[in-house]
Amino acid sequence: MGGWEYVFLVVAGYFAGLIGYITGLASVVSYPALLAIGLPPVAANVTNTVALVGVGAGSMTNSASELRHHPRRNLFRDAAISVTGGVIGAVLLLASSAASFQTMVPYLIAGASVAVLAQPFLRRLAGDRTFPVAYPLGLLLVSVYGGYFGAGAGVMLLALVLVSTTESFWRAGILKSFLLGLSNLIAAIWFAFLGPVHWLPAIAMAIGAFAGGWCGPPIVRHSNERLLRYLVAVCGLGLAFWLAVN
Repeated sequence: MGGWEYVFLVVAGYFAGLIGYITGLASVVSYPALLAIGLPPVAANVTNTVALVGVGAGSMTNSASELRHHPRRNLFRDAAISVTGGVIGAVLLLASSAASFQTMVPYLIAGASVAVLAQPFLRRLAGDRTFPVAYPLGLLLVSVYGGYFGAGAGVMLLALVLVSTTESFWRAGILKSFLLGLSNLIAAIWFAFLGPVHWLPAIAMAIGAFAGGWCGPPIVRHSNERLLRYLVAVCGLGLAFWLAVN
């Protein structure tokens, strides 16, 4: 790799971090960028997971204090579920063929995108109910997916939090970033020992991702929630279509 490729990865990482925090679609930028510098698909997927730890680290540096509003017991439970799911997903990626699971990915992302769009209507139907069984189960499944493949996992998790809890879009984004960051971190640790990680590209992209993730929370806090919801839904459906035809 030449010097310009590292600069390219830092810039791509920044936009991946920013877009990832706002929409949950970091991989729509970062994964193709890693393919563009010549990494094969599995190595790009593994390296991408390691690099995107920077998004969660950056966003938590700028918003971790907001997590104090969540009950500590629930936060520890959700963190444990995310870590467990990340481990399972990482093991599945290295131990099995990705083809069968990836056929479902576009439909999962499309469904999550529609759920984000329909969240106000769904919450009105749910009233004050918070789905104490469905939410942890959904979190486990999304965390497994995040450790396994990752593209669109942020959209899925954002949809889950918005539909299953009474959190605002702002706080749902912070919780999404924290939990997905844990899932990515544990998968990245697993890949560091057993996966084909390309470390220099991963570090370059992680630097940019940290900066982008740090810039995300204030942008979301001062943006129109309805506009952000539409943006997430449109980007998610676009990613679902792209994955379906490629």
